[in-house]
Amino acid sequence: MAEVLGFSATGTSKMSTQASAENTIVSGPEFPVLLRVEGDRQQAIPLISFPFTIGRRAEKHMVIADPMASRDHAEIVQMGGEYYLLDLGSKHGTYVNGSLVKRHKLVNNDRLQFGSSNDRTFAVFQFGASSQTGSSARELLSQISGLQVEKEASDLEKLAFFLEVARKLNSRGALDDVLVTLVEATLRITGAERGFVFLVGKEGDLSLAVGRNSLGDELKDDTTISHSILKDAMTSASRVIVTDTASHSDLAARQSIVAHDLRTVICMPLFRTNIAAQGQQTQPDDGPRGINGVLYLDSRLASRGLSSLSRDILNTVATEAAALIETAQLAQAEQNARLYQKELAIAATIQQRLMTVIIPEVNYAKLRARSLPCEEIGGDFYDAVLADGNLYLVLADICGKGVSAAILASILQGMIYSQLIARVPLAEIASAVNRFLCVKKLGEKYATCNVVKITPAGDCEFLNCGHVPAVRVADGKVLRPTEGNLPLGLIPTAEFETYSFKLKPRDRIVLVSDGVNEAQNREGEFFGDERLESTVLEGQDLFVAVSDFAQGAQPSDDCTTVELEYIGG
Repeated sequence: MAEVLGFSATGTSKMSTQASAENTIVSGPEFPVLLRVEGDRQQAIPLISFPFTIGRRAEKHMVIADPMASRDHAEIVQMGGEYYLLDLGSKHGTYVNGSLVKRHKLVNNDRLQFGSSNDRTFAVFQFGASSQTGSSARELLSQISGLQVEKEASDLEKLAFFLEVARKLNSRGALDDVLVTLVEATLRITGAERGFVFLVGKEGDLSLAVGRNSLGDELKDDTTISHSILKDAMTSASRVIVTDTASHSDLAARQSIVAHDLRTVICMPLFRTNIAAQGQQTQPDDGPRGINGVLYLDSRLASRGLSSLSRDILNTVATEAAALIETAQLAQAEQNARLYQKELAIAATIQQRLMTVIIPEVNYAKLRARSLPCEEIGGDFYDAVLADGNLYLVLADICGKGVSAAILASILQGMIYSQLIARVPLAEIASAVNRFLCVKKLGEKYATCNVVKITPAGDCEFLNCGHVPAVRVADGKVLRPTEGNLPLGLIPTAEFETYSFKLKPRDRIVLVSDGVNEAQNREGEFFGDERLESTVLEGQDLFVAVSDFAQGAQPSDDCTTVELEYIGG
Protein backbone atom coordinates (compact mmCIF):
# COMPACT_ATOMS: atom_id res chain seq x y z
CA MET A 1 0.00 0.00 0.00
CA ALA A 2 1.44 3.37 -0.98
CA GLU A 3 0.18 6.80 -0.05
CA VAL A 4 1.30 10.31 -1.03
CA LEU A 5 -0.04 12.79 1.48
CA GLY A 6 -0.28 16.50 0.83
CA PHE A 7 -0.08 19.14 3.55
CA SER A 8 -3.16 18.93 5.76
CA ALA A 9 -4.55 20.43 8.93
CA THR A 10 -2.88 19.77 12.26
CA GLY A 11 -4.24 16.70 14.03
CA THR A 12 -5.51 16.81 17.58
CA SER A 13 -4.17 14.38 20.14
CA LYS A 14 -6.49 12.69 22.65
CA MET A 15 -4.79 13.17 25.96
CA SER A 16 -6.27 12.62 29.39
CA THR A 17 -6.38 15.75 31.48
CA GLN A 18 -5.71 13.66 34.55
CA ALA A 19 -2.01 13.27 35.32
CA SER A 20 -0.15 12.24 38.40
CA ALA A 21 1.11 15.08 40.55
CA GLU A 22 4.75 14.20 40.02
CA ASN A 23 4.33 14.36 36.24
CA THR A 24 2.40 17.62 36.08
CA ILE A 25 4.14 20.12 33.77
CA VAL A 26 4.35 23.57 35.30
CA SER A 27 5.04 26.39 32.88
CA GLY A 28 8.14 28.46 33.51
CA PRO A 29 7.95 31.96 35.01
CA GLU A 30 7.27 34.83 32.67
CA PHE A 31 10.21 37.14 32.07
CA PRO A 32 10.44 40.56 30.41
CA VAL A 33 11.85 41.28 26.98
CA LEU A 34 13.33 44.29 25.23
CA LEU A 35 11.86 44.75 21.76
CA ARG A 36 14.73 46.38 19.90
CA VAL A 37 13.66 48.51 16.91
CA GLU A 38 16.12 49.77 14.28
CA GLY A 39 14.20 51.24 11.39
CA ASP A 40 12.18 48.40 9.88
CA ARG A 41 14.02 45.68 11.84
CA GLN A 42 12.86 44.27 15.17
CA GLN A 43 14.52 41.89 17.61
CA ALA A 44 13.09 40.51 20.85
CA ILE A 45 15.80 40.14 23.52
CA PRO A 46 14.76 38.19 26.65
CA LEU A 47 15.91 39.60 30.00
CA ILE A 48 16.93 36.42 31.77
CA SER A 49 20.31 37.45 33.21
CA PHE A 50 20.93 40.39 35.52
CA PRO A 51 22.37 42.89 35.50
CA PHE A 52 21.36 43.13 31.82
CA THR A 53 24.11 45.25 30.29
CA ILE A 54 23.79 47.76 27.44
CA GLY A 55 26.50 49.61 25.52
CA ARG A 56 28.94 49.61 22.60
CA ARG A 57 31.16 46.83 23.94
CA ALA A 58 30.72 43.50 22.14
CA GLU A 59 30.29 41.54 25.38
CA LYS A 60 27.17 43.48 26.37
CA HIS A 61 23.81 41.71 26.40
CA MET A 62 22.53 44.40 24.03
CA VAL A 63 25.21 45.91 21.81
CA ILE A 64 24.55 49.40 20.39
CA ALA A 65 26.69 50.46 17.43
CA ASP A 66 25.57 54.11 17.52
CA PRO A 67 28.65 56.29 18.28
CA MET A 68 26.43 58.42 20.56
CA ALA A 69 26.16 55.43 22.91
CA SER A 70 28.87 54.86 25.51
CA ARG A 71 30.83 51.62 25.81
CA ASP A 72 29.26 51.04 29.24
CA HIS A 73 26.02 52.95 28.77
CA ALA A 74 23.31 51.46 31.00
CA GLU A 75 22.03 48.34 32.69
CA ILE A 76 18.76 46.81 33.81
CA VAL A 77 18.64 45.30 37.30
CA GLN A 78 15.99 43.30 39.14
CA MET A 79 15.09 44.28 42.70
CA GLY A 80 12.18 42.88 44.69
CA GLY A 81 10.36 41.66 41.61
CA GLU A 82 10.67 45.06 39.92
CA TYR A 83 12.96 46.07 37.05
CA TYR A 84 15.03 49.25 37.05
CA LEU A 85 16.97 50.97 34.27
CA LEU A 86 20.22 52.56 35.50
CA ASP A 87 22.34 55.00 33.50
CA LEU A 88 26.06 54.28 34.04
CA GLY A 89 27.29 57.83 33.56
CA SER A 90 26.88 57.78 29.78
CA LYS A 91 28.11 60.81 27.87
CA HIS A 92 24.92 61.46 25.89
CA GLY A 93 22.34 60.17 28.33
CA THR A 94 19.61 57.54 28.68
CA TYR A 95 16.00 58.38 27.85
CA VAL A 96 12.70 56.76 28.83
CA ASN A 97 9.63 57.96 26.94
CA GLY A 98 11.62 61.01 25.83
CA SER A 99 12.80 62.06 29.31
CA LEU A 100 16.41 61.95 30.48
CA VAL A 101 16.78 59.50 33.39
CA LYS A 102 19.47 58.27 35.76
CA ARG A 103 17.35 55.63 37.49
CA HIS A 104 13.91 54.55 36.34
CA LYS A 105 11.45 51.84 37.40
CA LEU A 106 10.39 50.13 34.19
CA VAL A 107 6.76 49.48 33.33
CA ASN A 108 5.22 47.73 30.37
CA ASN A 109 5.73 49.49 26.99
CA ASP A 110 8.34 51.97 28.28
CA ARG A 111 10.30 53.35 25.30
CA LEU A 112 14.08 53.38 25.88
CA GLN A 113 16.74 55.31 23.94
CA PHE A 114 20.47 55.25 24.56
CA GLY A 115 22.41 58.37 23.60
CA SER A 116 20.52 59.01 20.36
CA SER A 117 17.40 61.11 19.94
CA ASN A 118 16.66 59.39 16.63
CA ASP A 119 13.05 58.15 16.58
CA ARG A 120 13.89 55.15 14.36
CA THR A 121 16.22 53.50 16.87
CA PHE A 122 14.86 52.55 20.30
CA ALA A 123 13.83 49.65 22.53
CA VAL A 124 10.48 48.85 24.15
CA PHE A 125 10.30 47.16 27.56
CA GLN A 126 7.61 44.47 27.58
CA PHE A 127 6.62 42.27 30.47
CA GLY A 128 4.13 39.42 30.44
CA ALA A 129 4.09 38.75 26.69
CA SER A 130 7.30 36.80 26.33
CA SER A 131 7.84 33.14 25.72
CA GLN A 132 8.08 30.85 28.69
CA THR A 133 11.12 28.90 29.67
CA GLY A 134 11.36 25.17 29.15
CA SER A 135 13.64 22.24 29.70
CA SER A 136 15.60 20.55 26.96
CA ALA A 137 13.87 18.42 24.34
CA ARG A 138 14.97 15.17 25.94
CA GLU A 139 13.75 16.26 29.40
CA LEU A 140 10.39 17.26 27.97
CA LEU A 141 9.98 13.91 26.24
CA SER A 142 10.78 12.10 29.48
CA GLN A 143 8.23 14.20 31.38
CA ILE A 144 5.46 13.89 28.82
CA SER A 145 5.88 10.16 28.21
CA GLY A 146 4.86 9.62 31.85
CA LEU A 147 1.51 11.35 31.45
CA GLN A 148 -1.61 9.17 31.67
CA VAL A 149 -3.06 8.70 28.19
CA GLU A 150 -6.37 7.24 27.19
CA LYS A 151 -6.12 3.65 26.01
CA GLU A 152 -7.00 4.46 22.40
CA ALA A 153 -4.26 7.10 22.19
CA SER A 154 -1.09 5.85 20.48
CA ASP A 155 2.59 6.53 21.11
CA LEU A 156 2.51 8.66 17.97
CA GLU A 157 0.00 10.93 19.70
CA LYS A 158 2.42 11.21 22.61
CA LEU A 159 5.08 12.45 20.20
CA ALA A 160 2.70 14.99 18.67
CA PHE A 161 1.84 16.24 22.14
CA PHE A 162 5.51 16.36 23.08
CA LEU A 163 6.33 18.46 20.03
CA GLU A 164 3.41 20.78 20.65
CA VAL A 165 4.39 21.38 24.28
CA ALA A 166 8.08 21.71 23.35
CA ARG A 167 7.27 24.32 20.74
CA LYS A 168 4.98 26.28 23.07
CA LEU A 169 7.63 26.29 25.77
CA ASN A 170 10.11 27.54 23.18
CA SER A 171 12.54 24.76 23.94
CA ARG A 172 16.12 26.01 23.65
CA GLY A 173 17.62 22.52 23.47
CA ALA A 174 20.63 22.03 21.21
CA LEU A 175 19.77 21.21 17.60
CA ASP A 176 21.43 17.77 17.78
CA ASP A 177 19.34 16.88 20.85
CA VAL A 178 16.15 17.87 19.07
CA LEU A 179 17.00 15.81 15.98
CA VAL A 180 18.07 12.72 17.92
CA THR A 181 14.93 12.90 20.05
CA LEU A 182 12.76 13.15 16.94
CA VAL A 183 14.41 10.16 15.22
CA GLU A 184 14.49 7.87 18.26
CA ALA A 185 10.89 8.62 19.24
CA THR A 186 9.62 8.16 15.68
CA LEU A 187 11.44 4.83 15.34
CA ARG A 188 9.85 3.59 18.54
CA ILE A 189 6.39 4.73 17.44
CA THR A 190 6.38 3.47 13.84
CA GLY A 191 8.42 0.31 14.38
CA ALA A 192 10.78 1.25 11.53
CA GLU A 193 14.34 -0.10 11.55
CA ARG A 194 16.20 3.07 10.55
CA GLY A 195 15.59 6.77 10.84
CA PHE A 196 17.40 9.81 9.41
CA VAL A 197 16.95 13.56 9.40
CA PHE A 198 18.35 15.50 6.44
CA LEU A 199 18.65 19.29 6.63
CA VAL A 200 18.75 21.72 3.72
CA GLY A 201 22.07 23.57 3.38
CA LYS A 202 22.73 27.10 2.18
CA GLU A 203 22.99 25.90 -1.42
CA GLY A 204 19.70 24.01 -1.21
CA ASP A 205 21.28 20.55 -1.02
CA LEU A 206 20.34 17.93 1.56
CA SER A 207 22.92 16.74 4.07
CA LEU A 208 22.61 14.04 6.71
CA ALA A 209 22.22 15.57 10.17
CA VAL A 210 21.27 12.57 12.34
CA GLY A 211 20.85 8.83 11.79
CA ARG A 212 19.83 6.05 14.21
CA ASN A 213 18.67 2.44 14.02
CA SER A 214 16.02 0.84 16.21
CA LEU A 215 18.71 -0.29 18.67
CA GLY A 216 19.86 3.30 19.20
CA ASP A 217 23.12 2.91 17.25
CA GLU A 218 24.36 5.95 15.34
CA LEU A 219 24.16 5.71 11.53
CA LYS A 220 26.45 7.84 9.37
CA ASP A 221 26.06 6.05 6.02
CA ASP A 222 22.98 7.02 4.00
CA THR A 223 23.96 5.25 0.76
CA THR A 224 21.51 2.39 1.35
CA ILE A 225 18.34 4.48 1.67
CA SER A 226 15.89 5.26 -1.14
CA HIS A 227 17.26 8.56 -2.42
CA SER A 228 14.68 8.58 -5.20
CA ILE A 229 11.80 8.70 -2.69
CA LEU A 230 13.73 11.31 -0.69
CA LYS A 231 13.97 13.40 -3.86
CA ASP A 232 10.26 12.88 -4.59
CA ALA A 233 9.34 14.20 -1.15
CA MET A 234 11.54 17.26 -1.68
CA THR A 235 10.40 18.12 -5.21
CA SER A 236 6.70 17.51 -4.57
CA ALA A 237 6.78 19.04 -1.07
CA SER A 238 4.50 16.18 -0.02
CA ARG A 239 4.69 13.43 2.54
CA VAL A 240 5.43 10.04 1.02
CA ILE A 241 4.23 7.03 3.02
CA VAL A 242 4.90 3.58 1.56
CA THR A 243 3.85 0.77 3.88
CA ASP A 244 4.40 -2.07 1.37
CA THR A 245 6.59 -1.40 -1.67
CA ALA A 246 5.80 -4.83 -3.16
CA SER A 247 2.18 -3.81 -3.74
CA HIS A 248 3.16 -0.71 -5.71
CA SER A 249 4.65 -1.48 -9.13
CA ASP A 250 6.26 1.91 -9.70
CA LEU A 251 8.11 1.77 -6.39
CA ALA A 252 8.90 -1.95 -6.43
CA ALA A 253 11.06 -1.49 -9.53
CA ARG A 254 13.21 1.28 -8.12
CA GLN A 255 16.86 0.27 -7.89
CA SER A 256 17.48 1.34 -4.28
CA ILE A 257 14.32 -0.38 -3.02
CA VAL A 258 15.17 -3.63 -4.82
CA ALA A 259 18.87 -3.56 -3.90
CA HIS A 260 18.25 -3.03 -0.20
CA ASP A 261 14.97 -4.96 0.06
CA LEU A 262 13.06 -2.02 1.49
CA ARG A 263 9.36 -2.66 2.22
CA THR A 264 8.39 0.39 4.29
CA VAL A 265 9.53 3.95 3.51
CA ILE A 266 8.21 7.14 5.12
CA CYS A 267 9.40 10.63 4.09
CA MET A 268 8.04 13.76 5.76
CA PRO A 269 9.28 17.19 4.61
CA LEU A 270 9.89 19.60 7.46
CA PHE A 271 8.49 22.94 6.36
CA ARG A 272 9.88 26.26 7.51
CA THR A 273 7.44 28.01 9.79
CA ASN A 274 8.93 31.53 9.71
CA ILE A 275 9.50 31.65 13.46
CA ALA A 276 11.97 34.50 12.97
CA ALA A 277 9.23 36.60 11.38
CA GLN A 278 6.57 36.00 14.01
CA GLY A 279 5.31 39.26 15.44
CA GLN A 280 6.14 40.96 12.17
CA GLN A 281 4.86 39.96 8.74
CA THR A 282 3.95 36.32 8.25
CA GLN A 283 3.13 34.35 5.14
CA PRO A 284 -0.46 33.24 4.54
CA ASP A 285 -1.28 29.61 5.21
CA ASP A 286 -1.72 28.90 1.52
CA GLY A 287 1.42 30.75 0.42
CA PRO A 288 4.67 29.11 -0.72
CA ARG A 289 6.62 27.48 2.08
CA GLY A 290 10.29 26.49 2.04
CA ILE A 291 11.52 23.11 3.22
CA ASN A 292 13.99 23.02 6.10
CA GLY A 293 14.69 19.29 5.94
CA VAL A 294 13.24 15.78 5.61
CA LEU A 295 12.51 13.05 8.16
CA TYR A 296 13.17 9.64 6.56
CA LEU A 297 12.23 6.22 8.01
CA ASP A 298 12.52 2.80 6.38
CA SER A 299 12.34 -0.92 7.15
CA ARG A 300 12.75 -4.25 5.37
CA LEU A 301 9.38 -5.34 6.76
CA ALA A 302 5.97 -4.23 5.55
CA SER A 303 3.89 -2.34 8.10
CA ARG A 304 0.15 -2.13 8.55
CA GLY A 305 -1.71 0.80 7.01
CA LEU A 306 -2.07 4.05 8.88
CA SER A 307 -5.40 5.15 10.27
CA SER A 308 -6.96 8.48 9.40
CA LEU A 309 -6.03 9.78 12.83
CA SER A 310 -2.43 8.66 12.37
CA ARG A 311 -2.24 10.49 9.04
CA ASP A 312 -3.37 13.68 10.71
CA ILE A 313 -0.90 13.16 13.51
CA LEU A 314 1.92 12.58 11.01
CA ASN A 315 1.11 16.00 9.59
CA THR A 316 1.23 17.39 13.12
CA VAL A 317 4.56 15.68 13.74
CA ALA A 318 6.11 17.16 10.60
CA THR A 319 4.72 20.64 11.25
CA GLU A 320 5.60 20.83 14.93
CA ALA A 321 8.98 19.13 14.51
CA ALA A 322 9.88 21.69 11.84
CA ALA A 323 8.99 24.51 14.22
CA LEU A 324 11.07 22.96 16.99
CA ILE A 325 14.05 22.40 14.69
CA GLU A 326 13.82 25.94 13.38
CA THR A 327 13.75 27.29 16.92
CA ALA A 328 16.84 25.23 17.79
CA GLN A 329 18.62 26.44 14.64
CA LEU A 330 17.87 30.04 15.53
CA ALA A 331 19.16 29.46 19.05
CA GLN A 332 22.31 27.83 17.69
CA ALA A 333 22.87 30.67 15.23
CA GLU A 334 22.42 33.17 18.07
CA GLN A 335 24.92 31.26 20.20
CA ASN A 336 27.44 31.14 17.33
CA ALA A 337 27.00 34.86 16.77
CA ARG A 338 27.57 35.56 20.47
CA LEU A 339 30.70 33.38 20.43
CA TYR A 340 31.96 35.22 17.36
CA GLN A 341 31.31 38.54 19.07
CA LYS A 342 33.28 37.39 22.11
CA GLU A 343 36.19 36.40 19.87
CA LEU A 344 36.01 39.79 18.19
CA ALA A 345 36.00 41.46 21.60
CA ILE A 346 39.17 39.57 22.53
CA ALA A 347 40.76 40.56 19.21
CA ALA A 348 39.70 44.16 19.77
CA THR A 349 41.27 44.17 23.24
CA ILE A 350 44.53 42.80 21.84
CA GLN A 351 44.47 45.35 19.02
CA GLN A 352 43.80 48.20 21.42
CA ARG A 353 46.73 47.17 23.59
CA LEU A 354 49.05 46.84 20.60
CA MET A 355 47.94 50.15 19.12
CA THR A 356 47.54 52.20 22.29
CA VAL A 357 48.87 55.69 21.67
CA ILE A 358 50.16 57.83 24.51
CA ILE A 359 49.81 61.42 23.29
CA PRO A 360 53.17 63.12 23.89
CA GLU A 361 53.20 66.48 25.64
CA VAL A 362 55.13 69.27 23.93
CA ASN A 363 55.26 72.93 24.85
CA TYR A 364 54.80 74.14 21.27
CA ALA A 365 51.56 72.33 20.29
CA LYS A 366 48.26 70.95 21.58
CA LEU A 367 47.22 67.57 20.28
CA ARG A 368 44.16 65.34 20.49
CA ALA A 369 43.09 62.22 18.56
CA ARG A 370 40.23 59.73 18.45
CA SER A 371 39.30 56.62 16.46
CA LEU A 372 35.94 54.82 16.31
CA PRO A 373 35.79 51.58 14.27
CA CYS A 374 32.50 50.79 12.53
CA GLU A 375 33.05 47.16 13.52
CA GLU A 376 34.51 45.86 16.78
CA ILE A 377 37.99 46.02 15.28
CA GLY A 378 38.98 48.42 12.53
CA GLY A 379 41.52 49.18 9.83
CA ASP A 380 42.23 52.81 10.73
CA PHE A 381 45.09 53.75 13.02
CA TYR A 382 46.82 56.89 14.20
CA ASP A 383 50.04 57.58 16.04
CA ALA A 384 51.88 60.49 17.62
CA VAL A 385 55.63 60.09 18.06
CA LEU A 386 58.14 62.44 19.70
CA ALA A 387 61.70 61.99 18.43
CA ASP A 388 64.61 64.41 18.87
CA GLY A 389 62.20 67.15 19.93
CA ASN A 390 60.17 66.87 16.72
CA LEU A 391 56.54 65.71 16.68
CA TYR A 392 55.35 63.18 14.10
CA LEU A 393 51.64 62.60 13.38
CA VAL A 394 50.40 59.54 11.49
CA LEU A 395 46.91 58.66 10.28
CA ALA A 396 46.47 55.62 8.02
CA ASP A 397 43.52 53.75 6.56
CA ILE A 398 43.78 50.12 5.44
CA CYS A 399 41.53 49.08 2.57
CA GLY A 400 38.65 46.98 3.89
CA LYS A 401 37.30 46.33 7.36
CA GLY A 402 37.31 43.65 10.01
CA VAL A 403 39.99 41.25 11.18
CA SER A 404 42.25 41.26 8.10
CA ALA A 405 42.39 45.06 7.95
CA ALA A 406 43.04 45.25 11.71
CA ILE A 407 45.97 42.81 11.50
CA LEU A 408 47.56 44.75 8.65
CA ALA A 409 47.00 48.04 10.49
CA SER A 410 48.87 46.70 13.52
CA ILE A 411 51.79 45.60 11.33
CA LEU A 412 52.05 48.92 9.49
CA GLN A 413 51.83 50.93 12.69
CA GLY A 414 54.80 49.02 14.06
CA MET A 415 56.78 49.49 10.84
CA ILE A 416 56.16 53.23 10.66
CA TYR A 417 56.82 53.77 14.38
CA SER A 418 60.17 51.98 14.30
CA GLN A 419 61.35 53.99 11.30
CA LEU A 420 60.25 57.30 12.78
CA ILE A 421 62.22 56.54 15.95
CA ALA A 422 65.21 55.69 13.73
CA ARG A 423 64.84 59.13 12.04
CA VAL A 424 64.28 57.67 8.57
CA PRO A 425 63.09 60.39 6.12
CA LEU A 426 59.34 60.37 5.46
CA ALA A 427 59.65 59.59 1.74
CA GLU A 428 61.88 56.59 2.48
CA ILE A 429 59.38 55.31 5.05
CA ALA A 430 56.65 55.42 2.40
CA SER A 431 58.86 53.53 -0.07
CA ALA A 432 59.66 50.83 2.48
CA VAL A 433 56.01 50.27 3.43
CA ASN A 434 55.01 50.28 -0.25
CA ARG A 435 57.58 47.60 -1.11
CA PHE A 436 56.50 45.49 1.87
CA LEU A 437 52.84 45.51 0.80
CA CYS A 438 53.65 44.80 -2.84
CA VAL A 439 56.06 41.94 -2.07
CA LYS A 440 53.57 40.24 0.27
CA LYS A 441 50.95 40.20 -2.53
CA LEU A 442 48.01 40.82 -0.24
CA GLY A 443 45.49 40.97 -3.09
CA GLU A 444 43.23 43.99 -2.85
CA LYS A 445 44.82 45.25 0.37
CA TYR A 446 46.46 48.66 0.19
CA ALA A 447 46.83 51.62 2.53
CA THR A 448 46.47 55.38 2.41
CA CYS A 449 48.11 57.67 4.94
CA ASN A 450 49.09 61.14 6.05
CA VAL A 451 52.37 61.64 7.94
CA VAL A 452 53.37 65.07 9.29
CA LYS A 453 56.62 66.19 10.91
CA ILE A 454 56.40 69.37 13.04
CA THR A 455 59.46 71.04 14.54
CA PRO A 456 59.37 73.35 17.59
CA ALA A 457 59.92 76.29 15.22
CA GLY A 458 56.76 75.41 13.25
CA ASP A 459 58.45 73.93 10.19
CA CYS A 460 56.22 71.19 8.70
CA GLU A 461 57.05 68.38 6.33
CA PHE A 462 53.97 66.62 4.96
CA LEU A 463 53.54 63.24 3.24
CA ASN A 464 50.20 62.29 1.66
CA CYS A 465 49.84 58.81 0.12
CA GLY A 466 46.41 58.74 -1.52
CA HIS A 467 44.68 59.87 1.69
CA VAL A 468 42.00 62.47 2.40
CA PRO A 469 43.79 65.85 2.17
CA ALA A 470 44.49 67.41 5.55
CA VAL A 471 42.45 70.42 6.69
CA ARG A 472 44.78 73.30 7.59
CA VAL A 473 43.43 76.44 9.23
CA ALA A 474 45.66 79.54 8.95
CA ASP A 475 44.67 83.19 9.47
CA GLY A 476 41.01 82.16 9.79
CA LYS A 477 41.00 80.42 6.41
CA VAL A 478 40.82 76.77 5.41
CA LEU A 479 43.64 75.43 3.24
CA ARG A 480 43.49 71.99 1.60
CA PRO A 481 46.90 70.96 0.24
CA THR A 482 46.67 69.28 -3.17
CA GLU A 483 50.12 67.66 -3.24
CA GLY A 484 50.02 63.87 -2.94
CA ASN A 485 51.29 60.44 -3.94
CA LEU A 486 49.87 57.04 -4.83
CA PRO A 487 48.43 54.81 -2.09
CA LEU A 488 50.85 52.33 -0.54
CA GLY A 489 50.87 48.80 -1.93
CA LEU A 490 49.76 49.37 -5.53
CA ILE A 491 52.94 49.80 -7.61
CA PRO A 492 56.31 48.42 -6.37
CA THR A 493 58.36 51.07 -8.19
CA ALA A 494 56.29 54.07 -7.07
CA GLU A 495 58.24 57.11 -5.86
CA PHE A 496 57.10 59.36 -3.03
CA GLU A 497 57.61 63.05 -2.33
CA THR A 498 56.92 65.37 0.59
CA TYR A 499 56.11 69.08 0.70
CA SER A 500 56.82 71.70 3.34
CA PHE A 501 55.12 74.73 4.87
CA LYS A 502 55.45 76.95 7.94
CA LEU A 503 53.03 77.08 10.87
CA LYS A 504 52.26 80.23 12.79
CA PRO A 505 50.89 80.34 16.34
CA ARG A 506 47.18 79.31 16.51
CA ASP A 507 47.38 77.57 13.12
CA ARG A 508 45.71 74.15 13.15
CA ILE A 509 46.09 70.89 11.23
CA VAL A 510 43.31 68.27 11.19
CA LEU A 511 43.83 64.80 9.74
CA VAL A 512 40.75 62.62 9.09
CA SER A 513 39.98 59.22 7.60
CA ASP A 514 37.43 58.92 4.80
CA GLY A 515 34.90 57.55 7.29
CA VAL A 516 34.39 61.17 8.37
CA ASN A 517 33.73 63.01 5.11
CA GLU A 518 31.99 59.95 3.58
CA ALA A 519 29.62 59.41 6.52
CA GLN A 520 26.01 59.19 5.32
CA ASN A 521 22.64 60.02 6.82
CA ARG A 522 19.45 58.01 6.30
CA GLU A 523 18.75 59.82 3.03
CA GLY A 524 22.11 58.68 1.62
CA GLU A 525 23.63 62.17 1.73
CA PHE A 526 27.38 62.41 2.47
CA PHE A 527 28.84 64.56 5.25
CA GLY A 528 31.19 65.89 2.58
CA ASP A 529 34.22 68.16 2.42
CA GLU A 530 32.22 71.37 2.81
CA ARG A 531 30.76 70.32 6.18
CA LEU A 532 34.16 68.97 7.20
CA GLU A 533 35.87 72.29 6.48
CA SER A 534 33.20 74.44 8.16
CA THR A 535 33.18 72.21 11.26
CA VAL A 536 36.98 72.45 11.57
CA LEU A 537 36.98 76.20 10.92
CA GLU A 538 34.39 76.77 13.67
CA GLY A 539 36.33 74.56 16.09
CA GLN A 540 33.42 72.13 16.64
CA ASP A 541 33.75 68.50 17.73
CA LEU A 542 33.92 66.46 14.52
CA PHE A 543 32.47 63.29 16.05
CA VAL A 544 29.46 65.14 17.45
CA ALA A 545 28.91 66.87 14.11
CA VAL A 546 29.05 63.59 12.18
CA SER A 547 26.75 61.84 14.65
CA ASP A 548 24.17 64.66 14.48
CA PHE A 549 24.33 64.57 10.70
CA ALA A 550 23.94 60.77 10.46
CA GLN A 551 20.66 60.84 12.46
CA GLY A 552 21.25 57.36 13.83
CA ALA A 553 22.34 55.76 10.55
CA GLN A 554 24.93 53.06 11.12
CA PRO A 555 28.49 54.09 10.10
CA SER A 556 29.83 52.22 7.08
CA ASP A 557 33.52 52.95 7.69
CA ASP A 558 35.93 53.63 10.54
CA CYS A 559 36.14 57.26 11.71
CA THR A 560 39.50 58.64 12.90
CA THR A 561 40.69 62.20 13.55
CA VAL A 562 43.99 63.75 14.66
CA GLU A 563 43.91 67.48 15.51
CA LEU A 564 46.92 69.71 16.24
CA GLU A 565 47.05 73.37 17.24
CA TYR A 566 50.45 75.04 16.98
CA ILE A 567 51.21 77.30 19.95
CA GLY A 568 54.72 78.38 19.01
CA GLY A 569 58.23 77.52 20.12
